[in-house]
Amino acid sequence: MSTLEEYMLPCLNKGLFGVDCTGCGAQRALVALIRGDFHAAFDLYPAIFTLALFAGFLIVNLFIKFKYDYTIKMALIFINAAIIGISYIIKMFHFFN
Repeated sequence: MSTLEEYMLPCLNKGLFGVDCTGCGAQRALVALIRGDFHAAFDLYPAIFTLALFAGFLIVNLFIKFKYDYTIKMALIFINAAIIGISYIIKMFHFFN
Protein backbone atom coordinates (compact mmCIF):
# COMPACT_ATOMS: atom_id res chain seq x y z
CA MET A 1 0.00 0.00 0.00
CA SER A 2 1.38 3.39 -0.93
CA THR A 3 1.64 6.30 1.46
CA LEU A 4 -1.08 8.24 -0.41
CA GLU A 5 -3.59 5.43 0.04
CA GLU A 6 -2.92 5.29 3.78
CA TYR A 7 -4.31 8.82 4.21
CA MET A 8 -7.52 8.47 2.23
CA LEU A 9 -10.71 9.41 4.02
CA PRO A 10 -13.51 6.82 4.20
CA CYS A 11 -16.87 7.68 2.69
CA LEU A 12 -19.27 8.48 5.53
CA ASN A 13 -22.32 7.96 3.28
CA LYS A 14 -21.14 4.51 2.23
CA GLY A 15 -20.23 3.61 5.80
CA LEU A 16 -23.61 4.65 7.22
CA PHE A 17 -25.99 3.72 4.41
CA GLY A 18 -24.01 1.27 2.28
CA VAL A 19 -24.52 3.36 -0.87
CA ASP A 20 -21.86 5.32 -2.76
CA CYS A 21 -22.01 9.10 -2.72
CA THR A 22 -21.37 11.33 -5.74
CA GLY A 23 -17.73 11.71 -4.71
CA CYS A 24 -16.92 8.05 -4.13
CA GLY A 25 -13.85 7.12 -6.12
CA ALA A 26 -12.49 10.66 -6.47
CA GLN A 27 -9.59 10.16 -4.05
CA ARG A 28 -8.54 6.89 -5.66
CA ALA A 29 -8.92 8.46 -9.11
CA LEU A 30 -6.68 11.36 -8.07
CA VAL A 31 -4.01 8.91 -6.89
CA ALA A 32 -4.30 6.99 -10.18
CA LEU A 33 -4.03 10.27 -12.10
CA ILE A 34 -0.91 11.25 -10.16
CA ARG A 35 0.59 7.83 -10.93
CA GLY A 36 -0.19 8.29 -14.62
CA ASP A 37 -2.80 5.53 -14.82
CA PHE A 38 -5.34 7.54 -16.79
CA HIS A 39 -7.60 4.62 -17.68
CA ALA A 40 -7.97 3.58 -14.04
CA ALA A 41 -8.56 7.20 -13.04
CA PHE A 42 -11.43 7.48 -15.52
CA ASP A 43 -12.90 4.14 -14.45
CA LEU A 44 -12.82 5.18 -10.79
CA TYR A 45 -14.26 8.67 -11.29
CA PRO A 46 -15.17 9.86 -14.80
CA ALA A 47 -15.15 13.56 -13.85
CA ILE A 48 -11.52 13.50 -12.68
CA PHE A 49 -10.15 15.01 -15.90
CA THR A 50 -12.64 17.86 -16.11
CA LEU A 51 -12.20 18.53 -12.38
CA ALA A 52 -8.43 18.66 -12.88
CA LEU A 53 -8.96 21.05 -15.80
CA PHE A 54 -11.24 23.19 -13.64
CA ALA A 55 -8.76 23.24 -10.75
CA GLY A 56 -5.94 24.12 -13.12
CA PHE A 57 -7.99 26.92 -14.64
CA LEU A 58 -8.84 28.32 -11.19
CA ILE A 59 -5.17 28.31 -10.17
CA VAL A 60 -4.05 30.00 -13.40
CA ASN A 61 -6.92 32.49 -13.13
CA LEU A 62 -5.61 33.64 -9.74
CA PHE A 63 -2.58 35.07 -11.51
CA ILE A 64 -3.82 35.72 -15.05
CA LYS A 65 -7.21 37.32 -15.66
CA PHE A 66 -9.11 36.27 -18.76
CA LYS A 67 -11.76 38.25 -20.58
CA TYR A 68 -14.45 35.58 -20.23
CA ASP A 69 -13.20 33.90 -17.04
CA TYR A 70 -16.64 33.89 -15.38
CA THR A 71 -18.23 32.25 -18.42
CA ILE A 72 -15.46 29.64 -18.58
CA LYS A 73 -15.82 28.90 -14.86
CA MET A 74 -19.58 28.50 -15.13
CA ALA A 75 -19.25 26.25 -18.19
CA LEU A 76 -16.73 24.04 -16.40
CA ILE A 77 -18.98 23.88 -13.32
CA PHE A 78 -21.98 22.79 -15.40
CA ILE A 79 -19.92 20.27 -17.37
CA ASN A 80 -18.53 18.78 -14.17
CA ALA A 81 -21.96 18.67 -12.53
CA ALA A 82 -23.41 16.91 -15.57
CA ILE A 83 -20.60 14.35 -15.72
CA ILE A 84 -20.81 13.68 -11.97
CA GLY A 85 -24.61 13.38 -12.07
CA ILE A 86 -24.74 11.13 -15.13
CA SER A 87 -21.94 8.86 -13.91
CA TYR A 88 -23.62 8.60 -10.49
CA ILE A 89 -26.95 7.63 -12.06
CA ILE A 90 -25.19 4.99 -14.17
CA LYS A 91 -23.31 3.70 -11.10
CA MET A 92 -26.52 3.45 -9.07
CA PHE A 93 -28.32 1.76 -11.95
CA HIS A 94 -25.62 -0.93 -11.98
CA PHE A 95 -25.54 -1.07 -8.17
CA PHE A 96 -29.24 -1.85 -7.80
CA ASN A 97 -29.41 -4.29 -10.71
